[in-house]
Amino acid sequence: MKIIYIITVLTLVISCGQMTTDTKTIEVEPTKLNLPDTTINFMWRDMKYDSTLNDTFSSIFLNNNYINTMTNLEKAAIGYVSTFIGNECWWDGAANDDRNNLDCKIITALGLGYQCSESHLGYLKRWFSTDKKVLLELKESNCPTVPYTSTIQNTFNKIVISTKENSISVYYEASKVNLREQESWDWSETVYFSATTENLKLIKKNKSEVNHEKLDMTEE
Repeated sequence: MKIIYIITVLTLVISCGQMTTDTKTIEVEPTKLNLPDTTINFMWRDMKYDSTLNDTFSSIFLNNNYINTMTNLEKAAIGYVSTFIGNECWWDGAANDDRNNLDCKIITALGLGYQCSESHLGYLKRWFSTDKKVLLELKESNCPTVPYTSTIQNTFNKIVISTKENSISVYYEASKVNLREQESWDWSETVYFSATTENLKLIKKNKSEVNHEKLDMTEE
């Protein structure tokens, strides 16, 4: 009986070992999407009265109704583009020594926290987790913390987001100024992404020619 028992145990051990050796990890492909064919104005500029300064200024306006219904993929696409262009960024209180309390209008509206924070960059890294090029761009050292009063700054003038099938595109118009050198630049760009249920991947960027002008800073 002992011999039979030992043989049975050895047989089971060998069989289990073979099962473990032969088992292969099956990777599940992320589900492809069939996004609706939509084009939505996400951001635009208009004149707004500031009661503190008693003057009217060009200000950023956001489509809050759309923001309340955005998917994570759409937030990640807008969030990625908005990381590198100014959107009425200003310090929440006094600026910290490590510049970690910059409140940017679009990043805040998306619920991503302060500009360049772990909440902000961590969210984007999660949705671009398979895109090595974007992950390199999203390093904290590459993330700008520029308030809107800086001598050199850029800003959005318009943002439009479109979805169709498994693709998302973000079109924007932007401008940059260098007050010290009295120069300005204007351009537009469309950023294309492919999307699955699990992540986004940057496909390409189509940038227009840059219009460069000298600023007339003389007072009348």
